[in-house]
Amino acid sequence: MTDSTASPPRGPLFKWLGSLAVLGLLRVTRHLPLAWLRALGAALGWLLYGVVGRRRRIAEINVRLCFPHWSDEQRRQAVRQHFVLFAQAWLDRGWLWEGDPELVRRRLRLTGAVDELQSPQPTLLFAPHFVGMDAGWIGLTAHVQRRFCGLYARQRNPVMDQWMAEGRRRFGEPHIVAKNAGLKALVSALRAGEPLYLLPDMDYGPRDSVFVPFYGVTAATIPSLSRFARMGGARVLPILSRLTPDGYDITVLPPWQGFPTEDVLADTARMNQHLQSWIDEVPAQYYWVHKRFKTRPAGEASYYR
Repeated sequence: MTDSTASPPRGPLFKWLGSLAVLGLLRVTRHLPLAWLRALGAALGWLLYGVVGRRRRIAEINVRLCFPHWSDEQRRQAVRQHFVLFAQAWLDRGWLWEGDPELVRRRLRLTGAVDELQSPQPTLLFAPHFVGMDAGWIGLTAHVQRRFCGLYARQRNPVMDQWMAEGRRRFGEPHIVAKNAGLKALVSALRAGEPLYLLPDMDYGPRDSVFVPFYGVTAATIPSLSRFARMGGARVLPILSRLTPDGYDITVLPPWQGFPTEDVLADTARMNQHLQSWIDEVPAQYYWVHKRFKTRPAGEASYYR
């Protein structure tokens, strides 16, 4: 027998209130000196490392697969440091998306082949999943006077969806394309002269992926850099975003030469090879809490069982 006076399900309400609480926290902490905010992020990172066991295990498996020559202690330190950096970058979204514009520009240093961003040539911006990826986008749109194009996946939580969408649009009137909009919209943006910001280095499932090595492990990888480069007649500029004690360094690397080729597999393997060299410089800043090796070739067991 059911109780006719029972309250309706409160899950959506609690999620809504939780989102408002998170936004309230970020809107308060964005006013803190950056050193204080980073200290708070370090404490949060240590807490997450201790309580979010599932994600910690995923990160541990990823790091073990990619760095088998490291000692157990080296891998533990890298994973702990990753959680700290992840939390610090997450708290930074408060000032990145709603802080004083001049403060944001001061903390985001754009360096390297910056002049290449003004080229009229169709351009793909390869932005790997380092913890500073949101800062990289904001740094480009805040410092460079041109319209950029980026992909956006809607969030199921409407409060967070609105906040994230507005944050990513705050500088430079960028062209934001829904993730499910299809190829035509993205190729049209490329051909119209809008540099396209892509993050193709995660495991997005078997559809449209190819298997190429990543740290010597077969990894399902989206070959979008090669395909978009050929379809749009575009060159590739890597964008590396690194978290630092006083903000972020966003480095624009020179365009790749001899890319793309007619061999999509070779192009995609080359992308992963470049990515490995950048990760090796700051391994704890890569996004290890994602199941990078989830999709396996037919008949091969999961690493995450």
